[in-house]
Amino acid sequence: MASLQASALLLPSSSSSCRCSRKINAAIHVPKFPKAPFSVPKIPTTRKLIDELNNIRVDGFTNTIPVLKNINFTTTPFVDNNKAQNSTAFATTQLYALLEAVADRVEMHANIGKQRDNWNTLLLNSINMITLTAATMVGVAAIGGAGMPLLALKLSSTLLYSAATGLLLVMNKIQPSQLAEEQRNATRLFKQLRSEIETMLAFGATTEEDVKDVMERVLAHDRAYPLPLLGAMLEKFPAKFEPATWWPSHQLLRKKTKSHERKQREENGWSEELEVEMREIVEVVKRKDSKDYERLGNLVLKINKILAISGPVLTGIAAIGSACVGNVSWAAIVAVAAGALATSANAFQHGGQVGMVFEMYRNSGGFFRLLQETIEATLEEGDLEKRENGEMFEMKVALQLGRSLSQLRELARKSASYRLDGTATDEFASKLF
Repeated sequence: MASLQASALLLPSSSSSCRCSRKINAAIHVPKFPKAPFSVPKIPTTRKLIDELNNIRVDGFTNTIPVLKNINFTTTPFVDNNKAQNSTAFATTQLYALLEAVADRVEMHANIGKQRDNWNTLLLNSINMITLTAATMVGVAAIGGAGMPLLALKLSSTLLYSAATGLLLVMNKIQPSQLAEEQRNATRLFKQLRSEIETMLAFGATTEEDVKDVMERVLAHDRAYPLPLLGAMLEKFPAKFEPATWWPSHQLLRKKTKSHERKQREENGWSEELEVEMREIVEVVKRKDSKDYERLGNLVLKINKILAISGPVLTGIAAIGSACVGNVSWAAIVAVAAGALATSANAFQHGGQVGMVFEMYRNSGGFFRLLQETIEATLEEGDLEKRENGEMFEMKVALQLGRSLSQLRELARKSASYRLDGTATDEFASKLF
């Protein structure tokens, strides 16, 4: 029995060792597979592949992809969309360049306006002090001068009067107060243009037409308010009062509606009543505001011409009178009186800034002319879709005239009723100025 148990114990161990050896052999000895009798083809180069595809003439192959035969890759919507995006991006870049130029002009006109305002103050004070000093010297020479002191006083007063005459001629020619007002108006208009460009960029979808319009307006502003004095300065004493013009030609006033504007109605906010209202507003502006500013502008122009001539003439007479002191009895009286009158005329002309008032009237007349042309050009456009939205346009006109919408409509109603009666309303269109 013991031998049987021992053999029974030995048998499992031997069988387990055999299984382990088989597992080890199976894990170590990997059978070798036979080699496949084929070779991997070489991938042709891109150029060869294109040539092979072009040379293929197998029946039925070209019919499997019929769409590729008639595709024109140069006129696909994708390419057109890219072109539109590139055009918009380029127009936006141009507008940014124009925005920088306009911002620079705002700074330039503001600085030069301050400089020319200082010219007016400094020249006015200097000429008045020179004239009063010369008149005092003439009075002293007439009272007790004799010999060399009399000659010195006469010479000094004559030189001072002559210097005042020369300075007055230059000052009256350039009109520093009017120059300063021109630069102030130019600064305001360029700031307005800068805001409009920023609004265009904020809405996006800018076009070449927008760039052209802005460019024309910048150049029109430059022509209306030039910076240099020599060769480009505006005529300060024209033969007739003419309103300022700082906008492009009449055709450019036709503003088309942009894609971002909402069409509230099929008529784009316009109605027959609104058109009649706008025509009545134009009539009131022409009949009252424009005429009144034209009358005032011509009046101020005449006053400025008289004062511009009177000042140098009076100082010239005073210079001649001071040179004759001691020889003619009335010379001192003429020299002193002419010097006092010249000082008064100079103080009234340049201290009262008559040139600035004339430029203000000229700019106001230009504002009313621009308003008239804008309304007329808008009403002449037959296609309502190309007009600016009627309700928006009415609101802008009301704000430009300093009125509410109800006041604007009431003014148009009064104008229509007065015209039916054969009379004209005494009310001005603008309540701002």
